[in-house]
Amino acid sequence: MITEKMTREIIGRQAYDAQGEKVGKIGQVYLDERSGTPTWATVNTGLFGMKESFVPLDGADVKGGDVALGVQKAAVKDAPHVGQTSEHLSGREEDELRRHYNVSGDHAATGHGDATGRTAAGDVRDRDRATDRATDRDDKGSMTRHEERLRVGTETEETGKVRLRKYVVTEDQQVTVPVSHEEVRLEREPVADGTPARGATIGEDTHEVTLHAERPVVDKTTEAVEKVRLDTRTVTEDHTVSDKVRKEQVEIDDPNHRVSGRDKH
Repeated sequence: MITEKMTREIIGRQAYDAQGEKVGKIGQVYLDERSGTPTWATVNTGLFGMKESFVPLDGADVKGGDVALGVQKAAVKDAPHVGQTSEHLSGREEDELRRHYNVSGDHAATGHGDATGRTAAGDVRDRDRATDRATDRDDKGSMTRHEERLRVGTETEETGKVRLRKYVVTEDQQVTVPVSHEEVRLEREPVADGTPARGATIGEDTHEVTLHAERPVVDKTTEAVEKVRLDTRTVTEDHTVSDKVRKEQVEIDDPNHRVSGRDKH
């Protein structure tokens, strides 16, 4: 349960819906002007958190430093666009939000007019700005004109994982190796006439010669051939974002036509 003492504490914290899905950060908290009970909060949603949507604090609680809401993210996304130009939430706007989220409330206690509606407890803009906005007109009759400006930033998110995997393939490899072998050939050497054959006898005889030949011998060794690693590089590209912004215009409205022209900004 979100209490009045926790109001400032939850501003800026991450909010999750009933299913644990991230919704956005708490921007401001709205209190019941009579009881001081926190009843509504705004969360920054949309592209880069530039959209502000109202969520009910009924059934919400703080868990692990985050705010657990009692509604679904889809309902927050489609919430009515109310209370964007004031620090005060009127009874009519609150009724519209309650119908959207299907939550009940004591309208007799909150009222339907600006005097008894919901008032923001504070946000990143600070409550003093509400006073400045309420006093746009000064004693000299001047008026302050405001415009919304797009503030675009970037955030880093995980887009995927890449693995480096090694596997084995088998391929045929042929290597030509020269081999040699011995062959027998008959050589004859004539003997000079009249040379006596000492101790020689005529008869059968044999002589044996051993032949040699080379053959290929195959052996395999494992060797390191290269190192492979994964590296990342940052590529910067232009990405165009667009959104609608509002601005105030000032013109002179004189039914008596006492001015020579109108000035618009």
